[in-house]
Amino acid sequence: MKKFLLLSALAVSALCASADSYSPAGDKIRSAWADSIDLGNVRGEYPRPIMERTAWKNLNGLWDYAITPVGKPAPATWQGEILVPFCPESSLSGVGKRVGDDNEIWYRRSFTVPKDWKGKNVMLNFGAVDWKCDVWVNGALVGSHTGGYTPFSLDITEALAPKGDNTLTVRVWDPTDRGPQPRGKQVNRPGGIWYTPVTGIWQTVWLEPVAEKHIASLRTLSDIDKGKLTVTVNPSAQSSAGLSATVKVMDGTKTVATGKSVNGMPVEIDMPEGFRLWSPDDPFLYDLEITLSDKGKVVDRVKSYAAMRKISKARDKNGVVRMQLNNKDIFQFGPLDQGWWPDGLYTAPTYNAMVYDLEKTKDLGFNMIRKHVKVEPATWYTWCDRNGILVWQDMPNGDQGPQWQNRNYFNGTEKTRSAESEAIYRKEWKEIMDYLYSYPCVAVWVPFNEAWGQFKTQEITEWTMSYDPSRLVNPASGGNFYTVGDILDLHNYPGPDMYLYDAQRANVLGEFGGIGYPVKGHLWDPDRNWGYIRFESPKAVTDEYVKYAEQLLRLVERGFTGAVYTQTTDVEEEVNGFLTYDRKLVKMEEDRVRDINRRLTKSLDK
Repeated sequence: MKKFLLLSALAVSALCASADSYSPAGDKIRSAWADSIDLGNVRGEYPRPIMERTAWKNLNGLWDYAITPVGKPAPATWQGEILVPFCPESSLSGVGKRVGDDNEIWYRRSFTVPKDWKGKNVMLNFGAVDWKCDVWVNGALVGSHTGGYTPFSLDITEALAPKGDNTLTVRVWDPTDRGPQPRGKQVNRPGGIWYTPVTGIWQTVWLEPVAEKHIASLRTLSDIDKGKLTVTVNPSAQSSAGLSATVKVMDGTKTVATGKSVNGMPVEIDMPEGFRLWSPDDPFLYDLEITLSDKGKVVDRVKSYAAMRKISKARDKNGVVRMQLNNKDIFQFGPLDQGWWPDGLYTAPTYNAMVYDLEKTKDLGFNMIRKHVKVEPATWYTWCDRNGILVWQDMPNGDQGPQWQNRNYFNGTEKTRSAESEAIYRKEWKEIMDYLYSYPCVAVWVPFNEAWGQFKTQEITEWTMSYDPSRLVNPASGGNFYTVGDILDLHNYPGPDMYLYDAQRANVLGEFGGIGYPVKGHLWDPDRNWGYIRFESPKAVTDEYVKYAEQLLRLVERGFTGAVYTQTTDVEEEVNGFLTYDRKLVKMEEDRVRDINRRLTKSLDK
């Protein structure tokens, strides 16, 4: 007993020493949550609530790090500590250094496997790592991954030590805008609408115990017209022979439906009459209990959820094509949400920080978010599911774009991407769609934005539509326009305008606004900031916003069925947010914004 207490005391002492050595880097503004990070449980919320197991272990926290030239062996000495999952360029990492395409960043930490996981396989999960990642456990290479926006899992069982500590080592290389990969707004020379690079681990790293044969992923699809819910339970085993899946659909503690399949077939469930629909006004979710059995013995069990909802388009009584939710016309209206933080860059300091933006979006009367050239952690989408916000999901841009003609149908020559670049795009877009397929909040896929990296538009759009026919596809938001997909999406700054109209597709205003208001004491760079237009008081900004929204209301009558205002928050040098970059101030008069927004979101209600 005394020996155990001594070891515990030493462990606590080591943690305190590490905690004492940590401090945020740099002198930029920070959010209100920067000082509330728990170093012993960083981003400690369960990271994948749409497929939840009871046992897991958070590996976030202080790791060793080193930045070395590309191609060099693992470092013999380490340069300090980094707070995972914050990227090294961020303040909250405690590092505040650029990595660059000439270097790689190495990470190292030790971990133990809980004793009650004995006899289980151990999965090592990464929420997201930007961009090329190699992983070792106890010196054995256990896996690699490319792609900065999607989760990946590695079975590390065979590499684990029989007992005691294990060493986890990660190497990451990211060329940012000097490579052909999707990278969103990150550039090596930030300024204007371009932001600081994000390299390496930027979402939660965690362990979970599983059976050798376990549930690897789920794919959930609802059909409200037929009253069916289909759940595809994908097992880890190469062969599904002898495996069966059972899905129980729950409304609270009440079981409302069940279904079963064998040999890897989808579980098709007939929902009871009077099933509840999901919508922003009533975001009802059914809980799911899913089991996987091998020859009659349960080997894995997870919790999930699903919504009965339908995304579609149809003509209204005047022949105008409208987006629909649950077979009813809906005007989808929301902000352009970039998901950047002054202290964490791609990573919100805490869960409460992350959901603050979502809560404020809902409070302001919006029913939708356009997630702009970034993909968020699973918990972000679950919040939207549970609280009723529709999402237009962008593919993060990458590579170069062709000539941009955004005010007519494109008659030029599309840029030819290299074979490597095209392969990267296709792989990562499919992974993003697979990752987000089961989240009911996701309503629209957006493969291109403003011609950035735009190529083979008709082919990419048609593939996206065929891969997921349950959602709408916006082929090029404000980009070069082709008569393909479900949506024609115009961008116009600052005020709304309808300069093109497509009678065969839904017409939306994918970006407008950008009203700038720099607030002293809340600026990323006090000497360099901009908006499309500029005002100096909350009332003046709100007056202009309401004026644009009233103009947009008149354009709804002419045919717009959705719109996106730029933007949720200020971002680095941009000062056109509803909120300051540090989230400490709302820059508009909230009641007036909420009133006009609700008029817009209800404008097509019958």
